[in-house]
Amino acid sequence: MKDLGFSPADILLPREDIDMERWAIVACDQYTSQKEYWEEADRIAGDSPSTLRLILPECYLEESDKEERIRNVENAMKEYAENGIFRTFPDSYILVKRDTETGTRYGLVGKLDLEEYDYSPDSCSLIRATEGTILSRIPPRKEIRKNALLELPHIMVLISDSKRSVIEPIAGKKEELKKVYDSPLMLNGGHVTGYLVNSIEDKEAINNALSAIYESLSPENPLLFAMGDGNHSLASAKSCWEDIKKTLSDEEKKKHPARYALVEIENIFDPGLQFEPIHRAFFSLPKSSFDEILSNHANEIKEKEIQTIEDGVRAINSGNGSFVLIDGGKYYVYTLIGTEREMPAWTVQNVIDEMLEKEKGSVDYIHGIDTVEELAGKGALGLILPDISKETFFQSILKDRAFPRKTFSIGHANEKRYYIEARRIK
Repeated sequence: MKDLGFSPADILLPREDIDMERWAIVACDQYTSQKEYWEEADRIAGDSPSTLRLILPECYLEESDKEERIRNVENAMKEYAENGIFRTFPDSYILVKRDTETGTRYGLVGKLDLEEYDYSPDSCSLIRATEGTILSRIPPRKEIRKNALLELPHIMVLISDSKRSVIEPIAGKKEELKKVYDSPLMLNGGHVTGYLVNSIEDKEAINNALSAIYESLSPENPLLFAMGDGNHSLASAKSCWEDIKKTLSDEEKKKHPARYALVEIENIFDPGLQFEPIHRAFFSLPKSSFDEILSNHANEIKEKEIQTIEDGVRAINSGNGSFVLIDGGKYYVYTLIGTEREMPAWTVQNVIDEMLEKEKGSVDYIHGIDTVEELAGKGALGLILPDISKETFFQSILKDRAFPRKTFSIGHANEKRYYIEARRIK
């Protein structure tokens, strides 16, 4: 089969007798300002085997006990591997059917070749970042991965398959496949079902369909896989691999497990795949200071107070505004004229960069308007960005390279990928 950077993997899943609802945990980069979510997940998981013991929620990355938490993750991985928690499905894909409040979507879990991935802003690689990669975010995530026995993916990678030729034919025959998990997901995560894809016929069909897409791409700029979620996790895996391969012979480099990263690919044209803008919450930054910094990045700023957040969202998604600002109980639509780039997220990022440089406040990147409103009610300055068009997504990447960092995500926080599958990387 043609090497296109995506291939079957030796996938680990928990034994059939393990409670899958307590095993599966949402992506670690969610609910970063809401530790109460993770405390509740910990209560639910209890003493049952759980991927919560195999990851480090990012809300704890700045805690003083971070090193101890990382060691606990490493030890839990070894314990699970040695005590028969896992069953192995060699050289396989997993078809994932995910039911959420948004709808049903399908994905395919396999491994990406990190040699085909380049997260630099001017990358023309087969696999690439869709948002700016924050280099300072890589080292703390490398600390988690570099001594880990296993990897567990929350990485979601997009393909542009308008003919629905890669994943959809496998989903159409799912009743013929072996069901390897079927469970509700904790804390309003919906439901997830996994099917084993391991026949030579199905694997060849997937490869042939990807090959056909690849052949339609420009040889000078062949974007086949675009990051959906988890770019910094994949970037950390890439950085770890760059360190490891320096110690290997050419022959060892070809087969070393750390050369690859387990991911779920999804078709951007799947109707159940919904893009959500990632919003911002500013802390210790009054509106007057925000307005002052913003004025440095736009020739003209129009500001209109509105009555409801719904009015604001309608305005910015119809092109009648750039973003919504929430200050206490008041809502404003801002329209920017004469900015460096058209997309509002770029201007907002310029504001963030200047704010951090001048040490005037801090920022968090928030999934969900309700959460932004909640934080604004506690004193934060909330900022709502407009939707991203998935119809023009790939062309935008080809034309302008990566979006500003943290511009979009796939679905609401509770619709993100839950950790289920694992793979040995040592």
